[in-house]
Amino acid sequence: MKTKQRLIAFSVASVISTTALADAPSMEEMWTIIQQQQQQIQQLQSKLHSNNEKLKQTEVKVEATAVALEEGSGSVAAIAQWASKTRVGGYGELHYNNLDEGDNEIDLHRFVLFFSHQFTDSVRFFSEFEVEHSLSGEGKKGEVEMEQAYIEWDFAQNQQAKAGLFLLPIGIMNETHEPDTFYGVERNRVEAEIIPATWWEAGTAVGGEITPGLSYDLAIHSGLFMDDTARIRSGRQKGSKAVAEDLAFTGRLKYTGVAGLELGITLQHQQDIFQGQTFAGASDISATLLESHVAYLNGPFQLRALYAMWDFDEGINAVAMRDDADEREGFYIEPSLRINEHLGIFARYSEYDEVRAAATDSMEFTQIDFGLNYWLTETVVLKADYQIQEAPRSRTEADGFNLGVGWSF
Repeated sequence: MKTKQRLIAFSVASVISTTALADAPSMEEMWTIIQQQQQQIQQLQSKLHSNNEKLKQTEVKVEATAVALEEGSGSVAAIAQWASKTRVGGYGELHYNNLDEGDNEIDLHRFVLFFSHQFTDSVRFFSEFEVEHSLSGEGKKGEVEMEQAYIEWDFAQNQQAKAGLFLLPIGIMNETHEPDTFYGVERNRVEAEIIPATWWEAGTAVGGEITPGLSYDLAIHSGLFMDDTARIRSGRQKGSKAVAEDLAFTGRLKYTGVAGLELGITLQHQQDIFQGQTFAGASDISATLLESHVAYLNGPFQLRALYAMWDFDEGINAVAMRDDADEREGFYIEPSLRINEHLGIFARYSEYDEVRAAATDSMEFTQIDFGLNYWLTETVVLKADYQIQEAPRSRTEADGFNLGVGWSF
């Protein structure tokens, strides 16, 4: 039995061995297989090297991108920082006037842009760029003006100095005249003709707080250069190649120590409003302006009142061709009531002098204004008023109504 088993096992082993030997490759086939495997190995090594190079290039690009992002973020941060310290604003007003004196008209009276920048915590820049009456240029009725452009510096606590082109510290409206801040379509005639607002000049000034509620302003600046019309408003030089043979000095005290109350007094002096020149045989004409005002706000009720007076040397009478041009004054009183968030009503009584009246007439004009403001929002306002004017005999009395829209931002 065992012998038979061994025989069967041997036969099976023989068959397997014969089959294995029959399937085994020859030496030539083995060499071919080895060469093919070598080529595959070289191809894999080449691919691996290529992948390593691509990986290195990717690392370089990633690093460059990181640097660019870092540099770019620095630029973006710088721009964001600049923008956070720069402000843009402005205001504008459109008027419709229907008056007995002159033609009825619609006028984009002014459009103004503000630009300011905070250089440091103590140094800043402010400017005001204005277009009046919509169009400017030769033969056009409008003007393009720089109303303000100055540097302000906090040189001590609650103390500032500034240099450049700035609004003079006089009256109620000269420094704050956005249309949403006052009643009436047109600015009141007393501040427009006597002060005359809006009035800006080039120079330098200091100001600040003396005690809580009491502040001061002192300025030295380009002064009036009045011509043979002897009209105050036409004498403003506005920093435009201003003749500076004689400068002007302005000082103001303002009290705001009681909530809702402002009291102000301003004194200005200039030694020669003709700036070294002679008109109608007159020269070296000095001028002094005194202005005082009160503005009081108590809930919905507001009261504004202002008085201003110029005192000139008598020599100006010869230029104005009248014997009373050396003293000019004006005042107004204006109560108003804010009925609700949107609607307010007002009335104003004014008296003021203008030399445009004939020499045989009084210079005194009297005007009554009353009307309403309707604020669509806090800084967008619609206005309507009616004015009654009593003028010297040689002047047409400008009675009629005015409509307007104003905004600030």
